[in-house]
Amino acid sequence: MRAMSISSAVALGILLFFVALTSLTQGAMTIPLHDSLLTLTDAVLGSSAAELADYQRAVILELRLPRTLLAIFFGAILAQSGAAMQGLFRNPLADPGIIGVSAGAAVGAVLAIYLSTPQQSWWAVPLGAFAAGLGTSLLIYKLAQGANGTSVFILLLAGIAISAMAGALIGVVTYLSDDTRLRDLSLWQMGSLASADSTRVWIAAGAFALLALRLQKHAAALNTLLLGEPEARHLGINVEALKRELIVLVALGVGLAVSAAGIIGFVGLVVPHFIRMLAGPSHHSLLPLSALCGGLLLLVADIGARLLLAPAELPVGILTALLGGPFFVLLLVQQRQKV
Repeated sequence: MRAMSISSAVALGILLFFVALTSLTQGAMTIPLHDSLLTLTDAVLGSSAAELADYQRAVILELRLPRTLLAIFFGAILAQSGAAMQGLFRNPLADPGIIGVSAGAAVGAVLAIYLSTPQQSWWAVPLGAFAAGLGTSLLIYKLAQGANGTSVFILLLAGIAISAMAGALIGVVTYLSDDTRLRDLSLWQMGSLASADSTRVWIAAGAFALLALRLQKHAAALNTLLLGEPEARHLGINVEALKRELIVLVALGVGLAVSAAGIIGFVGLVVPHFIRMLAGPSHHSLLPLSALCGGLLLLVADIGARLLLAPAELPVGILTALLGGPFFVLLLVQQRQKV
């Protein structure tokens, strides 16, 4: 990493640490930072220094800590997935949400929620989301590929078509659901981290580690791919194998995030652009910095979702859409000026 990238990583890491501490203290119930930290220390060391009631300890350890960690991991996964897709398609508009991958994964998750029992849902929902996300990714890739490379026009149209079909299928499942599942599906479609628990945190941590290690391994190949596919092949890159692995990795990450937190859009679009302005386009720095910034962005959005309508809670997907929608329009204007 260059010096600028290292300083950016340090700054983002410090900011993420303090925002995570804020996340532990803020919500419908405000708990002082000192007591929150002592509660975490007690949980690790088995001591009893924090002077909090049992229900306050439960709020920190069983609700806010898993939710904070899940926001960090899922934000990192979505941001790195967006960076990888933009590198793969060599286009700044590529994002798992915009081109329909998230919508496809959502269909798999919704069908799994509807068809599985509560005992089966812990494995059926992630599996359904991954399978549908992978199928959608492969379909979009095939549709967008042409003799002259990836067509942005076809890419966006494919995303619109798939999102429309996914919305129709989700609507059918929602219509057939009972009152309990109907409310769960409605909240899930807007994106929420309220279902965070230790199991989901461990799964998200494992997925993030796999995604980060594999994508970082291909950072040089992604840099080469930006020159064009013929040039990448000439320099010894197995382009087709790289594409297949990236598509599978992105489908895995997005499918897992969608299955646990619903549709949270635009994180993968906004973050890589910000990091390119901050530290340059090299994927050696773009990928890890996107992970830090993605975790930070989703965590800030989640804190806002808890506080804006407290004691009620605003779905976090609404806040990310309010942020990402205008940003996407701005990108479209920039692309139009280049034509």
